[in-house]
Amino acid sequence: MPDRAPWATPVLRHSIRRSLHTGLGGVWVRGFLPSGGAVLSPNHNSWWDGYVLRELAWWAGADFRILTVTRQLRRFPFLRRVGALEAGRVREAARGARNGAWVAVFPEGAVQSAGPLAELHPGAAWIARAAGVPLIPVALRVVMRGGQWPEAYLRIGKQTTDLAGALVHELGLLDAELASSDPEQPLAGYLRVMRGRSSGSDAVDWPARLLTLITGDR
Repeated sequence: MPDRAPWATPVLRHSIRRSLHTGLGGVWVRGFLPSGGAVLSPNHNSWWDGYVLRELAWWAGADFRILTVTRQLRRFPFLRRVGALEAGRVREAARGARNGAWVAVFPEGAVQSAGPLAELHPGAAWIARAAGVPLIPVALRVVMRGGQWPEAYLRIGKQTTDLAGALVHELGLLDAELASSDPEQPLAGYLRVMRGRSSGSDAVDWPARLLTLITGDR
């Protein structure tokens, strides 16, 4: 059946990317990205997580699927156009991974409060086994640091059969990097995927320049 609204997908892509550009200070990644089909398994602590993963796939030029709770797709059915699948459609997700797509699965099942990992569901590992593709732990933090807007960091781990252990390990490394870094600078060793919104402190606007001129403060 022909697509009755072929314009909808690029409009949705623009909307998602605009949300990221205006709502985040940027997106950064560290680690080796899969070159073919894989199951990406991140922790889930923020509303932004799905959008951040979608942006990473666009940036990398990867085909993409993401398992999403059914109620979300009932509210926003157009998200299917950018790779969203109902959480129960694991066989379809496995076919996508087998055909070369990145399939993002939040093994905690839902957004969790920041802190230790919740109990992991087996779906991500099942899809990886069924598709014969790597299961990749992804540490993901969307955090307020020294700027005006939150920043997103992804740390991509190595293929694993022990998802819980590998995800805890990658999260520990990322959290240590965040804790020991200069909060006004991007994390060392991370590659910027997307330039986000500048903080007010990054540029001197015209009222500030005018006040400087009037007061003579230097």
